[in-house]
Amino acid sequence: MSLERPAVSRRTLLRWSSIAVGGLGLATTTACGVSDDDADRPDPLESQITRARTDAAIATTLIARDPGLAGALGTIASERTAHADALEAEVARMQGATTSFTPSSTTTVTPTGDAAGLEQLRERLTRSQREAADLARTLSGYRAGLLASISASCAVQTEVLLP
Repeated sequence: MSLERPAVSRRTLLRWSSIAVGGLGLATTTACGVSDDDADRPDPLESQITRARTDAAIATTLIARDPGLAGALGTIASERTAHADALEAEVARMQGATTSFTPSSTTTVTPTGDAAGLEQLRERLTRSQREAADLARTLSGYRAGLLASISASCAVQTEVLLP
C-alpha cells in the first residue's frame, strides 16, 4: 500500500492563503484611502472661510452707519475674522503646509448689492451658525470641534450682541 503524497503540502496551502488574505486586506485598506476624486474637490471649510470674511466685512460696514453699535459690531467683525483665520490655518494644515501660517486673505470680502443692514447681518450669522453646525456633524476630530465652536459663537453674536 503506497501513500500518495498530496500535490500541495499543508504548509504551502497556509502560505498561499495568508498571502491571499493579506492582499485582500491591503486592497481594502487602499480602497478606503483618499482617491484622486477627493483630491480634486475643494476643502469643505472653504465656504465657511468665505462666509466668515463676508460677515466680518458686513459688520465693519455697519459700524460706520450705526456708531451706537460700534462695540458689538466690532466684536462680531473681529471674531468672524478670527474664525476665517482659524479655518484657513486648518485648511493649510490638511494640505500639508510646512511653513508657519499667515492668513492668505489680507483683503476683506465686501458685501455686494444694496447696503447691508443689521437684519441682513443677523440672518447671515444665523445661516452661518446653521451651516457650521451641519458641516460639523459630517466631520470628526478637530475640524468638527472647530466648526461647533464657530456655530456657538455665531449663536451668541446673534442672540446677545445684536439687539
